[in-house]
Amino acid sequence: MTENTPLAIIVLAAGKGTRMKSDLHKVLHPIAGRPMLMHLLASAADLAPTRQVVVAGHGRDQLEKALGESATIAVQDPQLGTAHAVQQAEDALAGFDGDVLILYGDVPFVRTATMQAMIARLHDADSPAAVVLGFEPADALQYGRVIALDGRIVKMVEHKDATEVERQCRICNSGLMALRSADLFGLLARVGNDNAQGEYYLPDVVNIAIADGRTCAVVVTDDADEVAGINSRAELAEAEGRWQQRRRGQAMADGATLTAPETVWFAWDTVLGRDVLVEPNVFFGPGVTVADHVTIHAFSHLEGATLAEGVQIGPYARLRPGARLEEKAKIGNFVEVKNATLHKGAKANHLTYLGDADVGAGANIGAGTITCNYDGYFKHKTVIGERAFIGSNSALIAPIKIGADAIVAAGSAVSRDVGDGELRMVRAEQLVKPGWADRFHDAMKKKKAEKKG
Repeated sequence: MTENTPLAIIVLAAGKGTRMKSDLHKVLHPIAGRPMLMHLLASAADLAPTRQVVVAGHGRDQLEKALGESATIAVQDPQLGTAHAVQQAEDALAGFDGDVLILYGDVPFVRTATMQAMIARLHDADSPAAVVLGFEPADALQYGRVIALDGRIVKMVEHKDATEVERQCRICNSGLMALRSADLFGLLARVGNDNAQGEYYLPDVVNIAIADGRTCAVVVTDDADEVAGINSRAELAEAEGRWQQRRRGQAMADGATLTAPETVWFAWDTVLGRDVLVEPNVFFGPGVTVADHVTIHAFSHLEGATLAEGVQIGPYARLRPGARLEEKAKIGNFVEVKNATLHKGAKANHLTYLGDADVGAGANIGAGTITCNYDGYFKHKTVIGERAFIGSNSALIAPIKIGADAIVAAGSAVSRDVGDGELRMVRAEQLVKPGWADRFHDAMKKKKAEKKG
């Protein structure tokens, strides 16, 4: 891509995705917590395209909601093939003069470098009319073929229309293509549908350009997985697995320890620092940032959480969106944190729910403590001061403030603020009846014996 040449992206996403058997548009199915279409657009964004057009059919409303103002939606109805689909972007690109990159919404993991290579080839000295992205799969299956000599395309052919000799070609067509806007729509207008499927095939623009005496070129990716399409739930799971495997390798290369890598699941935006220890069966949802020297014990679930240096969580901990743990804070087993901050050195080691709370530095939250943050209509905040001690099985009924160095006695249900350094004990008076239990047991044993008799 030349520095001054604008770029437009056309993403084809008009397929019905019937093999998915889903009410959700195929390209919006998530991988690592992010819709596959957004993975693709994120890679394309590094090329700074000036226009983005997504060609939709079924599920247009879902795409409009997901994309917002980031792309123009063009509609293909009826759906008469890939060349016809690209034609629907002509109005959206009216007045555009530059390069056009054609991508597929269900092929989400095309690398930015691969896109760059296609655009760069378009600007080589031989000035090809079109650049096709090819790949060499282990099994060529039903893919169309790119018949090429020294990187220059001789012929493009769909599998159903190929001869047996042509099917021996190892270079397959990914469907991705780069052209100049000045060439694209003129070539598309000349595409016919005299083929086995009766459709307007996008690869025919290459054959038309070649017949005109123009050069067309192929760029072959060294990773067939990056152009793997996703058409079913099984293929979606396979793509997720490949993504996770690469991400685990990256995490370890960057200095994290995963004791059982195959059991750790990352989100697309997970950030891990150095010397982080992640034990088995940990799940990262979107929005998690982990600083250096953090330990995440087994069977923990994190989403929308920020962990500062030296934090420890788990095992069996759950951090929900808005959880913020400052330096050396600790969350133990079966503790849930949501929209709450634990300041430096604060800890909740067992069986606790902390929601809409601010826990001061050095505070200790006893087992079974609950911040009662919801009254059925509104959420309310609990503020716990520095070095406060909250006894086990306490209920803190928000809105409430517990002062610094205060103590809440075990078993208390606290509904009013506690001052700095105070002890608050909220319990019913203990009732003692000497001998009552002995008399009860004697009576019950006698009754049971009479019943058996």
